[in-house]
Amino acid sequence: MSTTGTPGTPTSPDNTPDNTPNSSPGTSSHPSPHASPSTPPTPPNLPTPSDTDVLVVGAGPTGLLLAGDLAAAGLRVTVAERRPEGRSNLTRAFGVHARTLEQLDARGLADELIATGTPITDLRLFGRLSLDLSRLPSRFPFLLITPQYEVERLLHRRALSTGVEFRYGTELHGLSQDADGVTAELTGPDGPATLRARHLVGTDGVRSAVRSALGLPFPGASVIRSIVLADVRLAKEPGRLLTVSASPSGDAFAFVAPFGDGWYRVMGWDRRRQVADDTPVDLDEVKAIARKALGDDLGMHDARWISRFHSDERQAPAYRRGRVFLAGDAAHVHSPAGGQGMNTGLQDAANLSWRLTAVLRGEAPDPEALLDGYQAERHPVGKKVLRSSGAIVRLAMARTPLQRTARDLAARLLGGIRPAAARAMGQISGIGIAYGPRTRRVPDLKLREGRLYELLRAGEFVLITPEGTTPTLPGTAPVAPDRVIHATWANPTRRDTLLIRPDGYTTPL
Repeated sequence: MSTTGTPGTPTSPDNTPDNTPNSSPGTSSHPSPHASPSTPPTPPNLPTPSDTDVLVVGAGPTGLLLAGDLAAAGLRVTVAERRPEGRSNLTRAFGVHARTLEQLDARGLADELIATGTPITDLRLFGRLSLDLSRLPSRFPFLLITPQYEVERLLHRRALSTGVEFRYGTELHGLSQDADGVTAELTGPDGPATLRARHLVGTDGVRSAVRSALGLPFPGASVIRSIVLADVRLAKEPGRLLTVSASPSGDAFAFVAPFGDGWYRVMGWDRRRQVADDTPVDLDEVKAIARKALGDDLGMHDARWISRFHSDERQAPAYRRGRVFLAGDAAHVHSPAGGQGMNTGLQDAANLSWRLTAVLRGEAPDPEALLDGYQAERHPVGKKVLRSSGAIVRLAMARTPLQRTARDLAARLLGGIRPAAARAMGQISGIGIAYGPRTRRVPDLKLREGRLYELLRAGEFVLITPEGTTPTLPGTAPVAPDRVIHATWANPTRRDTLLIRPDGYTTPL
């Protein structure tokens, strides 16, 4: 049955909390509250009734943000998650960038998340390049180091509060779609079941069952193998910097990042130790890599989690097939360099949620064009992230003297040229991402009615006009006129008008 239990905050990435749910999760055996068992069959000329407006497959950060947005807009949302209730994702993600914090601010969650981690303003790469994140033109000019499960905890709580139905221990085995909706074939604790939705979104990770059911390829390759990862305590504190360093020979690299609670995330790679993901890894191996790359193992001890994994660079050619969409790692995966994976997925969700909302509420003048806009805007971003994160890894893996000299020269030039450094920080943080000259990110503007991102918490468009101006909404806007929030400039000298989408980007007037 559906559950409203709280998953808890695990003390390690794959721990199950001690609190046991009062009811068994999974597919409900009871009739849907939206239909009666005695309802007569639907005539052939009418659409097949749906059990839910949107089925989200996967309850990681991307799926949770999307589900919460849709339910907050008054839509019926069901999330199918193959994990049992209360079990967190393996938390390879550890950083939340400025643009993602702005999106969380627009949902009233940013300040609470910041309290769980450590803000870092100095991003140091290869001992040569230092990027000063405090220069970012944002309310959040830093990288927040916090485990992925903290992000999930807040987004899960929000999703529950908006009425999302969760079906845990439930996997998708197939789907079919027609002009009116999608039929999903699921298997849960109570056995096989089908669920009818108006739209379906796959946020189910690199091995996406949704992507497989659509028959979409996932071209790419492994960019780096046998990465070791550990959460440890240190005898020597390296400071508050996120430090990425490579060995002089180029045969190893590592980074260290503080969570702020006495624990540190350490990740490393050794060219001479390339083994399968299931090869056991211990703290001695992690320490040895750190000594090669950093010159010191910093007295690592008391590891609470150690893992080995590989990293792929892959991207689906399409994020949409009819009424089915892909987002997050189901659509794109790349190296952990730059900490952009989870952040890119959350931006996917913020872009898609308002589009589905406008279409399902009947407010989009051209529904197909609006939904196609998701692919048009987000697919190029995914491609850029693949390139930028891959470039960082390849620089770290530079092996020959010529390659290492070129890397050091590029780092010095990038650090010494402020516009170049600003572009690099804008790309990594998400602040610099735009969808075109007329569709750009809007900072947290000061308005007479308050901060812009506080107004965006309603999940609606915001129309900003000069004081004394009668607001008018273009007929092409994908929103009902009575749902638009009208605001005025705090600065009376501004005479322009802006229409801001719910994801914080301008839309042409």
